[in-house]
Amino acid sequence: MATAVIMPRQGQSVESCIITSWAKKVGDEVKEGDILFSYETDKSSFDEPAQVAGTLLKVFYNEGDEVPCLENVCVIGKPGEDVSGFGSAGAPAEEKPAEATPAAEAPKAAAVEAAPQTEAKNTDGRVFVSPRAKALAEKAGVDYKDAVPTGPDGRIIERDVNALLDRGPAPKTEEKKEEAPKQEAPKQDTAPAAAYEDVKLSNVRKVIARSMHDSLANSAQLTLNATFDATSIQKYRAGVKANGEAMGLANITLNDIVVFAAAKTLVDFKDLNAHFLDDKIRIFADVHMGIAVDTPRGLLVPTVFSANKLSLNELAKQSKTVINEAKEGHISPDKLSGASFTVTNLGSFGIESFTPVINPPQVAILGVCGITNRVRASKDGGVEVYPAMGLSLTIDHRAVDGAPGAKFLKALATNLEHFEQLLAK
Repeated sequence: MATAVIMPRQGQSVESCIITSWAKKVGDEVKEGDILFSYETDKSSFDEPAQVAGTLLKVFYNEGDEVPCLENVCVIGKPGEDVSGFGSAGAPAEEKPAEATPAAEAPKAAAVEAAPQTEAKNTDGRVFVSPRAKALAEKAGVDYKDAVPTGPDGRIIERDVNALLDRGPAPKTEEKKEEAPKQEAPKQDTAPAAAYEDVKLSNVRKVIARSMHDSLANSAQLTLNATFDATSIQKYRAGVKANGEAMGLANITLNDIVVFAAAKTLVDFKDLNAHFLDDKIRIFADVHMGIAVDTPRGLLVPTVFSANKLSLNELAKQSKTVINEAKEGHISPDKLSGASFTVTNLGSFGIESFTPVINPPQVAILGVCGITNRVRASKDGGVEVYPAMGLSLTIDHRAVDGAPGAKFLKALATNLEHFEQLLAK
């Protein structure tokens, strides 16, 4: 009996996914566990394995198509079986020969440039548009009806709205006027064109670009910089490296230590552990810590929930789990949202201070900088060299004033300078 393969829902907030590639084509034999196709959400990518064995009889979407979650993507069964009753969830199956393959069909993406500026309407005048495409159009302030539909059955998908943003709305048609023939300009010697490469933005890069631009455009951001004596955390870190395995501890890093201290300190500075929601501020009881991660797909911020309630060892283990999932590209979208505060670390690159950009709707983000040797007066009246680590705190001045931000930064520095006392609390 033929079996439909649906587009999985990767996280409660995901409404649709984009097919990035097909590993099988119509007519191929499929074994249980074989990868059928790959797909991505805004920030993660996944492979879909076959749950049954058989032959790939039909596919309903091509590479690059946006597919609503839980819709039929393809059908697996025995050669010759009738698949006319399957179709995608949004429309009946197309009547195509079973031998046709996705590769043999005209690429839908290429049709964007040649297609006329028409709306995607059915017979009673309604416009088909995916939820993600509609949300993107509303956020960008454009009318999605101006987009050229390239999705299944004339559906406007996210790719179409991005294309609309790139080219702008279609100009109004005007009566064509006769123009006098143009005189050819005299030829001039021109310099050779510079060599360059145009790299198409990935979906993740587009999301990051819009998010960062909106963050700076829609909030009043102020960055405060401070340093603290890192002697205590370096000493603790050295002890963990020497004896941690025997004590059953995870590989605790300096960043784990700073994240732990920030989570504990934020409990007393709840105004920074919050979301700014236009006409109200949502203050969280627990610290849901976002950790900025540099991945091959771009900057992602997985969340460690209720970080203030975790031990240092527990936090280090959970942080490594979500960081690795983010780097591998298979993290659930649910773990990439819900943070109430974020820590981003550029210390390994030798950065001494920087201006981290807030991740809306959060009201603050902490930047962790590198360690530099500094000189200060010693207790005996001489001078001494000590390791100074920089901290850069950006706050949204709409929600938090400079003084509370400065007090938090000072309290955090104090807790890090007396780290073993913080552990004992």
